[in-house]
Amino acid sequence: MQTIELKATKRENLGKSATRQLRKEGKIPCVIYGGKETIHASALLKDFNKLIFTPKVHIINLDLDGQKYNVIIQDVQYHPVTDNAIHADFLQVFDDKPITIEIPVKLNGLAAGVKAGGKLTLEKRKLKVKGLAKNIPDILEIDVTNLGLGKSIQVGELNFENIELLNSSNQVVAAVKLTRAARAAGQQSEGQEA
Repeated sequence: MQTIELKATKRENLGKSATRQLRKEGKIPCVIYGGKETIHASALLKDFNKLIFTPKVHIINLDLDGQKYNVIIQDVQYHPVTDNAIHADFLQVFDDKPITIEIPVKLNGLAAGVKAGGKLTLEKRKLKVKGLAKNIPDILEIDVTNLGLGKSIQVGELNFENIELLNSSNQVVAAVKLTRAARAAGQQSEGQEA
């Protein structure tokens, strides 16, 4: 996984008015947990937005007043009207502790069903995985070359080295669906044979 830098400062005041003041200053309140203690902090919203408005997954090297923490984003809360991030939870990452995180899926190859007139659809853009941070890939690549018309790939059929998939095993990740044009062409050929 890629690493990205983020600067933050510790928060001393934790009430509603202090949090409101932080947001007026263009900062986002954060909580870092998973370590020995829970730490309350704040980061600049413009720097934080670079982390959340990307399909990539990062380990964040958080510089908290000179002290370094390796963290991942665990949860983000958004304003219901403006969609701005208003609060973030970070989980501290350790080399020997497995983490749970969602990783984007990328489909590789030209599916056999697409050649036959079908349409390839990606049903799950991200899959939840568990593993050590060093073993988690940037992206989960799935080969769809042998995927036929009307067929699908489920989570249970996938296997990745050193990580465990946590989604339901019967959940569909990708499928080749029959298009109207392919269905009409199939019906015409059946009518000609008869």
